[in-house]
Amino acid sequence: MSTTTILLLALALLAGGALGFAWATARGAASRRSLELEQIRVRSELQGARQEAAGLRGILSERDAAAREEASLRSLVEPLQEALAQAAAQAEAADRSRAVGQATLAEQLRGLEAANRELRRGTSDLLTALRSSQTRGAWGELQLRRVVEAAGMLPHVDFVEQPSVRDGAGSLLRPDLVVRLAGGKQVVVDAKVALLGYLEAQQTDCPVTRESCLDAHVRQVRKHVADLSAKEYWNQFAACPEFVVMFVPAEAILSAAAERDANLLEDAARAGVIIATPMTLIALLRTVAFAWRQDALAANAAEVLRVGKELHSRLATLGKHVTSMGSALERAVKGYNSFVGSLESQVLVSARRMVALDVVDSRHALPELSGIEEGLRPLSRPELVSPE
Repeated sequence: MSTTTILLLALALLAGGALGFAWATARGAASRRSLELEQIRVRSELQGARQEAAGLRGILSERDAAAREEASLRSLVEPLQEALAQAAAQAEAADRSRAVGQATLAEQLRGLEAANRELRRGTSDLLTALRSSQTRGAWGELQLRRVVEAAGMLPHVDFVEQPSVRDGAGSLLRPDLVVRLAGGKQVVVDAKVALLGYLEAQQTDCPVTRESCLDAHVRQVRKHVADLSAKEYWNQFAACPEFVVMFVPAEAILSAAAERDANLLEDAARAGVIIATPMTLIALLRTVAFAWRQDALAANAAEVLRVGKELHSRLATLGKHVTSMGSALERAVKGYNSFVGSLESQVLVSARRMVALDVVDSRHALPELSGIEEGLRPLSRPELVSPE
């Protein structure tokens, strides 16, 4: 290839390079302009995105604050809700319990009403029955028997019911009870139920009628006292104190009469009648029994002394016999020990030599004898030692 050709080629290359550089430069400027515009657009979008992000962060922050407030409010409300639920459950349970209680109370009230009707009917029947003298007498006798048995007394042993005796005029007397005490003593007890006036006084609402009924009650009690005093039971029964016990089966019956008549008990005692209620009858009988028991002990004191001396003398004689027996046993023991000693030293020594001489098998050797070393125990009690 010639130099000209090479130069042309070089020139062409230079021209192409210049044209390419110019085109690249123009295109680079256009690209830079486009890039700048794109950068401006991106910056604008980025700024908008940042503003949107800031807005979103504000919204999120507000939502977080609202969520925290909601959680805090929930933490305050939930215990209240639980307490309200428990209160509602308790109120419901209380309503159910109240309903059951009201039903039970209503049932009990109905039962109480029925019981009150039965009680009023029974009371009416009892009052009607107690207006009969025979019924009052049977009730008084029953109460008297219960009181005496409550004191620990046995029928046919400690007391006899309705024994019959005749007075000096031949009239038949039959007290309700005769209590047997120590030393063959007896106490006569008769039950009297003065009840008509007392019952009428309790049933009336009129003060004047009530006062009149109580006065009639006092007259009835005094009549019973006079009747018992006139019978003079202490003259008909042996070993009986000069009084008779008038048993009133209820404290209220006697207290109503005693409140109206302050001299009732004193006048009855002067007439030989001791008025006793269930509370005082047991104390009265035990006091009388104790007094008579002490009297019996005083009367038998001399006999007790004589028997005691005789017993002491017999014990001394028995001690003398025991001492003689002990002396005889002691002599027998000494004789036995002397016999054993002589037998061991004089007889058995020679007999044991038969074993040494092989005349008798060693299995048949004679055992050693021992004396009695236990001594006799002497009497030491002064009651059993006879006097010299």
